[in-house]
Amino acid sequence: MRRIFIVALLLAVPGLLPGQTAECGMVAGCMQQGPARSYEPDNLFDYMNGNAEGYLVYRFVGMKGITCKCGDDSFVIDISEMGSPEFAFGIFSANRDQRADVEPIGMGGQVLPRRATFAKGKYYVEVAASPAKDHTSTLRAYVAAIEKTIEGQSTPPEQISWFPKDGLVPGSVRLVPESVLGLRMLKSGYIGQYDFGKAFLVTEASPEAAAATIVKFKERVGQTTPVGIGDEAFTGADKYLDGLCVFRKGRYIGGFANLKGGRDVTAEASQLAASLK
Repeated sequence: MRRIFIVALLLAVPGLLPGQTAECGMVAGCMQQGPARSYEPDNLFDYMNGNAEGYLVYRFVGMKGITCKCGDDSFVIDISEMGSPEFAFGIFSANRDQRADVEPIGMGGQVLPRRATFAKGKYYVEVAASPAKDHTSTLRAYVAAIEKTIEGQSTPPEQISWFPKDGLVPGSVRLVPESVLGLRMLKSGYIGQYDFGKAFLVTEASPEAAAATIVKFKERVGQTTPVGIGDEAFTGADKYLDGLCVFRKGRYIGGFANLKGGRDVTAEASQLAASLK
């Protein structure tokens, strides 16, 4: 009975389960200001208005947050649960400062003078500081403390490592939550920017589903030329996607788009296909 009571108490008190929320006292001298926040998909718009859609497309599940007062400084801490580690890393990648390096915090993170973010497991963590000055030391302290409370994956999604490195723009591989390459048939997947075009990789539910998608892709392109990559592949040209090299391997669909001047990327596409697990 005593064990059941303790479990019930933990479930009833917010902030005691890993990943639910942070505590202001994680940093000495800081105290909570105002009530804790809690949002779900249905009411996230109440908190961030027009910005909520950018969370919902990454399979947003819920958010817990608090505001901490550290002397004259304020720190707004929000921890969002996403549908999977892939989507948590995806929203981090979409919102990170592209001019700054990604640090090894969880699956990836950044600590800037007024804002810190990172993804770990299914969670995306944001800490925003005010007023306008350098809050790096306190932000790092909060990030370090919060990261320890969150269970789950601490390495980036393995799909990122599958993209060929030669010609790849560093840090450009990211998860697109819907309509990869702007095509609704490619529901969700990864893209990476190269100096000669854009690589993509989509995972379907089954090889049969991937084969059906390839048929639709060919119908869109029209005239195609078969090539020997994976289970089936083709090259062609599209009005909006320029030159294409597309393959299917099992339940994966991948390849390159936006190729200029008729560039042959058969070798690069074959390398991407060979890396799939």
